[in-house]
Amino acid sequence: AALLWGTILLGCSCGPGPPRVGAAPLLAATYVLDDADGLGREFDGIGAVSGGGATSRLLVNYQEPYRSQILDYLFKPNFGASLHILKVEIGGDAQSTDGTEPSHMHYENDENYFRGYEWWLMKEAKKRNPNIKLIGLPWAFPGWIGKGENWPYDYPDITAYYIVSWILGAKQYHDLDIDYIGIWNERAFSSKYIKLLRYTLDKHGLEQVRIIASDRLWEPISFVMLTDSELHGVVDVIGAHYPGTKTVKNALLTGKKLWSSEDYSTFNDDVGAGCWARILNQNYVNGNMTSTIAWNLVASYYEELPFGRCGLMTAQEPWSGHYKVESPIWITAHTTQFTQPGWTYLQVDGHLEGGGSFVALTDGLGNLTIIIETMSHNHSKCIRPPLPNFSVIPQRATFYLRGSFYMVETLQVWHSRLDFESGNSSLFQQLHPVQVWRGSFTLDLNVDEVYTLTTLKTGRKCGCPEPPPPQPFPSSYKDDFNIRNPPFSEAPNFADQTGVFEYFVNASDPGDHVFTLRQVVVQRPITWVSDADQTISVIGNFKWVNLTVTCDIYIEKPHDGGVFIAGRVDNGGIYVRRTKGVFFWVFADGTYRVTSDLAGKEILRKGLAGVRDNAWHTLTLNIQGNSASGLLNGYLLWENVTVSKPKNGWAALGTRSFEFAQFDNFHIE
Repeated sequence: AALLWGTILLGCSCGPGPPRVGAAPLLAATYVLDDADGLGREFDGIGAVSGGGATSRLLVNYQEPYRSQILDYLFKPNFGASLHILKVEIGGDAQSTDGTEPSHMHYENDENYFRGYEWWLMKEAKKRNPNIKLIGLPWAFPGWIGKGENWPYDYPDITAYYIVSWILGAKQYHDLDIDYIGIWNERAFSSKYIKLLRYTLDKHGLEQVRIIASDRLWEPISFVMLTDSELHGVVDVIGAHYPGTKTVKNALLTGKKLWSSEDYSTFNDDVGAGCWARILNQNYVNGNMTSTIAWNLVASYYEELPFGRCGLMTAQEPWSGHYKVESPIWITAHTTQFTQPGWTYLQVDGHLEGGGSFVALTDGLGNLTIIIETMSHNHSKCIRPPLPNFSVIPQRATFYLRGSFYMVETLQVWHSRLDFESGNSSLFQQLHPVQVWRGSFTLDLNVDEVYTLTTLKTGRKCGCPEPPPPQPFPSSYKDDFNIRNPPFSEAPNFADQTGVFEYFVNASDPGDHVFTLRQVVVQRPITWVSDADQTISVIGNFKWVNLTVTCDIYIEKPHDGGVFIAGRVDNGGIYVRRTKGVFFWVFADGTYRVTSDLAGKEILRKGLAGVRDNAWHTLTLNIQGNSASGLLNGYLLWENVTVSKPKNGWAALGTRSFEFAQFDNFHIE
């Protein structure tokens, strides 16, 4: 019997350990991999989302070589995560989870295909992997599209024109071919709009762009497609979010490709890695999903914003160069380095007798890849949906290779073991090849392991030199925005939470304020969540307590315009409306206010300042302990204002409403 088993030689650090004394024999089961009776569904790839929103905000500000190293870990084939798909937000000037991303059309008569960082990111991904698939999806839309209504479907021709412009701009200005386009992230769809979008794409020669709908739940899109043959004809992929590895009957009945078009969203420790390992397999095993896309690609946003560190890796310190290749990167590699879109799943049940799952894929040219996971319940919980109880036990699995795989003689072995006892996880280690004898081999599987067995010899675990150690945000920070040709439209480290703040050339100013930072959203967008009624961009160290913020400000809106600088700002992202802090406001009518909230309702002090619109003034906010004071143009304007909470937070600047305003010579101590 021993001879019948293929032998697998495990390095002592990675193996299941010595036999347990007096232990019961392992549960043993057999599994057959055969392509003689046909194959399963075509595999469409594993990917991740940048955006939804502003999740890559801090990545662009990294210095080389660190920025390129991070990108290599994400996109370079046979290096790290080796992603097959990059999905990006089509910026809509509105809050979309961790910040706002700028639109290519702030206003009806405006087009600019160099805003934000998603264009840059897609080019960097393509540079490393020319075959990577690109997806665009809007979370929000500029306000002009709804003509004042918070709804993108009243004028579907305008919305379709706006989205198709983004696809055409990607090609014209960046030579990027967008492969798939979505409808409206996690919000309602309109059948009329989807059909019009297909018509508009075709009219502009974009027949190759595929439509994904509806990036929400399996229903009602599946039912509507079954009852509307025209809609069925134009939707290529049904994309569901956080499906819990399950699909529904109607989705299967459509005969369309089924994707988990957003999933994971889990803190990127080893439990997050366990979640990711489990759903990468079980989305197909349980739900026939042929692509799984993680939110988000890289946690490059201030960690205290919502869903901190819910990326495949972490890069949230451009000022220090520190980043961390988290365990989900190597879990991804177990699938991505040994498969490609266009491979095909084998028809297998995929459930292991002792708990866990396996999938097998082939390229149709004789190559075979098997991925096995044995994640336990408590070590693989995703953020959503709730995970029903199940058990996983150590087990012995014998695989029989049949059909065209019978002649396979050896399989390369890659192994990860998530160690929740000692914290010494072993990630993506190459073990000795397994010898296949008379078409079979046997593996002893422990709990919380991932194995890849493959005919491919191309896998690599690449490592760059250790990045610099972590450092807090500099305690003394200045930006005069004096940059003639900025590589990005936004100033480093500012994280817009409502509104969009961009570098601006103030051609009419002959003096010190030619290059400024300007808030440019002047109409409330079609929102995805409840954006604030004010605009705000945060920056710095959330742990800051005592600080002085100084900034030159320029109110552009006469009569009721206004701007603020702030400290101890305690909130952002989807919770931006409830933001508290210490806010120093000046208004075009000559008054000032000090409030403890962004909404401006909790007034701590008010009075006359003499500020006017269309003139530069310097504001200084000083917060020490429980007391705050404010200066205007270097002279004390108010003092001894008692501030009790919040106890700490970011610095910030912003405007009273969606209005033009400029900022210059920003300085924090």
